[in-house]
Amino acid sequence: MDVHNFFLTLFLILITARILGEIFARVGMPSVLGELSAGILLGSSVLGIVEPNEILKILAEIGIILLLFEVGLETDFTRLKNAGAKSLVVAIMGVILPFSFGLLTAYYLFGLAFDISLFIGGTLTATSIGITLRVLKDIHMENTNIAQIVIGAAVIDDIIGVILLVFIYDFSISHETNFEHTLSVAGMVITFLLLAPAFAKILSYIIHKYHGNDLVPGYIPTIIISLILLFSYLSHLVGAPAILGSFAAGIALSRRFFLPFGAFLSTNEPLLKEVKSNMTPIIQIFTPIFFVMVGLSVDLSIIDFSSSSFWIMGLSFIFIAFFSKFIGAFFIIQKSAKNNALIGISMIPRGEVGLIFAEMGRVNAILPNEIYAMLIFVIIITTVIPPFLLKKYFKGECV
Repeated sequence: MDVHNFFLTLFLILITARILGEIFARVGMPSVLGELSAGILLGSSVLGIVEPNEILKILAEIGIILLLFEVGLETDFTRLKNAGAKSLVVAIMGVILPFSFGLLTAYYLFGLAFDISLFIGGTLTATSIGITLRVLKDIHMENTNIAQIVIGAAVIDDIIGVILLVFIYDFSISHETNFEHTLSVAGMVITFLLLAPAFAKILSYIIHKYHGNDLVPGYIPTIIISLILLFSYLSHLVGAPAILGSFAAGIALSRRFFLPFGAFLSTNEPLLKEVKSNMTPIIQIFTPIFFVMVGLSVDLSIIDFSSSSFWIMGLSFIFIAFFSKFIGAFFIIQKSAKNNALIGISMIPRGEVGLIFAEMGRVNAILPNEIYAMLIFVIIITTVIPPFLLKKYFKGECV
């Protein structure tokens, strides 16, 4: 793609996402669904005028990292810390239940091969926290106790997801359990996640110390974006496989680096306001690209809607995908069952994370086309429906 065609592509993505997002918001629907719909409309599912490419993928990665930076900046760190035990339970059950149900159903009920069943179970463990957080921000509920539990659970869920994906990938390729490689990757990722907050704290003090002495405009956005790029590079060096490069980078960078950074800034209100005012326009430009890319990655044309086996298998795994994440939230004690339900709903969207699992299985010739198409259908349904449920049932009295 030459540069001028790319300009046109980017124009189509931004303007379509804006128009559909606005339309969806005006009729009372989550704007993120408008942006997802923009991707489906522009992509191979409908018009076929925009195809995902490496440049768009990079811009999309920047978009999700910036979105999670914004969430970290606004997160009540005390609440997040207090939600630790509950977040851990939600995350662990949100991995064990869908993985177990998915694996057993695929292997025993539908008689699929074990490596295929592993990938199906792995795909069902995914959680697209970006979509959930965007909906919570749209309805101004991102600072509630429920949101803090969900954010904490998402951090743990994604760490487990990376480790699980490495294990499944190794087993599917070699048909041997390579615990040494899995533990090596897990150790490196966890070590980085433990060290990153301390490093971030030091950097936040440095930013504060030298702020106000700069003569050239643009100090704050330049420093913030530079740090994003630095930590993205460092996270890649911890040993995560190349196939997980930017995915692992987004997890390490956005949640563990910026949460303590945001906690420090919250005690420095003038600097916090300046960071928000400088970064918000940049975030609002890049984050829609991420959600459009999720839509672009979905190809509805590969799905055979006339196949009875597709519907039987698809509906079975949709039920497992919803039920397993939903019920996982009821292993913690909340003020009301409604709060548990909202946490469970928040953990359901698979989005781009589920697509990563499914795409890895397809590219490595592990998932047959019909199974891959079925998983895409499951990912679509589990991505589109939860935002509606959250918007309808998440009221101000739920804290």
